[in-house]
Amino acid sequence: MEKVLLKGNEIIGEAAIRSGCRLFFGYPITPSTEVVEYLSKHFPKHGGTVLQAEDEIGAINMCYGAATTGSRVMTASSGPGISLKQEGLSFSAAAELPMVIVNVNRCGPGLGGLGPAQSDYFQSVKGGGHGDYRLIVLAPSKAQELYDYTMEAFDLADKHRNPVLILTDGFLGQTMEPVVLKDRPKAPEIDRSWTVGGCKGREKRIVASYSLTNEIGEANNLRWEAKYKDIQEKEQRWEEFHTEDAEYLLVSYGTTGRICKSTVLNARKKGIKLGLIRPITLWPFPEKAFVPHKDRVKGIVTVELNTGQMIEDVKLAVECKMPVELYRRQGGMLPTEHEILDYLEDRFNLSAVEEV
Repeated sequence: MEKVLLKGNEIIGEAAIRSGCRLFFGYPITPSTEVVEYLSKHFPKHGGTVLQAEDEIGAINMCYGAATTGSRVMTASSGPGISLKQEGLSFSAAAELPMVIVNVNRCGPGLGGLGPAQSDYFQSVKGGGHGDYRLIVLAPSKAQELYDYTMEAFDLADKHRNPVLILTDGFLGQTMEPVVLKDRPKAPEIDRSWTVGGCKGREKRIVASYSLTNEIGEANNLRWEAKYKDIQEKEQRWEEFHTEDAEYLLVSYGTTGRICKSTVLNARKKGIKLGLIRPITLWPFPEKAFVPHKDRVKGIVTVELNTGQMIEDVKLAVECKMPVELYRRQGGMLPTEHEILDYLEDRFNLSAVEEV
């Protein structure tokens, strides 16, 4: 175990190495490029291979092929590149292939800009490709979580035979912070009997997503649906910050989630009982986090770097039993803790009194 200073994207690369990943296929795009750069430098020392594909479509399909062998494989990109990978992600989910995808979110639409954004939330959690499928989505908010959740992503992918997406952003990816490089705990034994086979002396096995009849197609979709419900029940994760007596809540993830902690502390200095729920899994969305609060909290503000996307899931989680408002910044701009608090006070007409 050692403590080092690394850029966020480099932390992801180091965690992948220590997770037993030995294959990376990708195409460079700012602000994610340091992931492939770091792995290109360090992977060979560990017997790993990095291949820069001709484009993002080629990269995700190379991941598909590698994953069918049971190998741990990863790709990384940003918004426009993730868009190009959507067909391959749909195929990978249908074939139930474990892999890890990193999206260092930049602002859009189109080429947009290089600043941090959360505008890929819908794309990530609702399924950006075709068909009924889901990706498990993890949202780190600091350096240590980039490391820990990357390691966890590989284990979740193997456990559920499902692609896992790490949704970070340009701020987290480019910021240098100290991180403790923990030794990876021994992973549980994973069944690899499904992997492709058929070479001489081995049983023939094929991994595919195509349903030859409607009856098989329906049976497959029902099986996937049952798996997704199981994931929803078992894998919801979140952090709560000063929620025990909160009368109002902020809900935010990633970079804005860490900013909101300062907002909560500032609000409590003014006598406002404010708390924070920070989703860690964006899918499955942590609906369970809201159960103790939805009948007593007076109002919620979601803080997002988009025009309002996660707010839809928050409204569903609280069953519209209270007002849910949105504070947003876009185009790569980050909010300050004071802006968020001013908005909360204005929307809910709070006459804050300094605590004695």
